[in-house]
Amino acid sequence: MEVAFHKYQGTGNDFIILDNRSGKYDQLSQAQISFLCNRKFGIGADGLMLYNASEIADFSMIYYNADGRIGSMCGNGGRCMIHFASRFNPQQKSFQFEAPDGMHNGSIHEDGTVCIDMKPVSEVNYSNQCAVLNTGSPHVVQPVEDAATADVIPIGRAFQQTDAYRGKGINVNFVQRLSDRRILVRTYERGVEDETLSCGTGVTAAALTLPGLPSGKHEIEVQTPGGHLKVRFVKENDQNFSSIFLCGPATFVFSGEISLQTDNL
Repeated sequence: MEVAFHKYQGTGNDFIILDNRSGKYDQLSQAQISFLCNRKFGIGADGLMLYNASEIADFSMIYYNADGRIGSMCGNGGRCMIHFASRFNPQQKSFQFEAPDGMHNGSIHEDGTVCIDMKPVSEVNYSNQCAVLNTGSPHVVQPVEDAATADVIPIGRAFQQTDAYRGKGINVNFVQRLSDRRILVRTYERGVEDETLSCGTGVTAAALTLPGLPSGKHEIEVQTPGGHLKVRFVKENDQNFSSIFLCGPATFVFSGEISLQTDNL
């Protein structure tokens, strides 16, 4: 089978997007998706997304991790899907889409920035200076003094082997505070089982749980190894956050076709 693909990246978090409005790619197997995401033998990506038709929104987004398993919400992926959707109607700047965690809205600004709204957060568990919360995907947020020297991969992998997360996995974020409103975040992503250059739901989790923020509106600038993002939100209290928006660049890289052979199964 010939697969027509589009490669996108959002602050270095890269994705394969397949136009699946016809349902052509409904039956892709876990092994095939893993092959497509493989950086040695396939196209190479942190994840794969299907751009599906929707009866209630502009499109539906199905996300798969790089290991080929179905994933949860992907913030940078959602922003890239908004950019991809604009290819079909360049004049349209606002979109609504279905995602694994429900309905989202997104927009493209004049400077090319793509923003999407994230689901409200109503539960944060704090333990040993870490915060655990779900921003569409589950995350551990761990403050560090120097993110550049953090042992992201071994510590991230160790979390996957704990009783609480074995099998289902969790994303692990290492957060260095640069100033009152600026943070540096490095992320170990489940499903990729490695560090990624950026994680949208991860930087959202890190921004929300930044210590010492009073109740009210906030905008946090986030530096990742792949680029800069902004997270806007309203903090009700340490457990509840609303009006959450993730903003940053979304970039088309290239399009092409690749053959799926029987040995990709």
